[in-house]
Amino acid sequence: MNHFKMKSTRILTITALIALAAFTSCKKNYTCTCTTVVSITSTTETHNIDNASLNAATNTCNNYQDQANKTLPGGTTCHL
Repeated sequence: MNHFKMKSTRILTITALIALAAFTSCKKNYTCTCTTVVSITSTTETHNIDNASLNAATNTCNNYQDQANKTLPGGTTCHL
């Protein structure tokens, strides 16, 4: 019976480690592209976001958009 418990514990531990690795966010480099349209003129600007999780990069890109739109409301859209 002890052998069975040890084997079950080992399998459970390995499964937990695999699940943890699967849900850990990998950090990568992202590029946020922002396009500003004023009248009929459009300009595009890129921002590098290095060593970030997807969630952090998305938040940073959204912040670029928010900052640009403080100057010209609704004129800038940004995306990864």
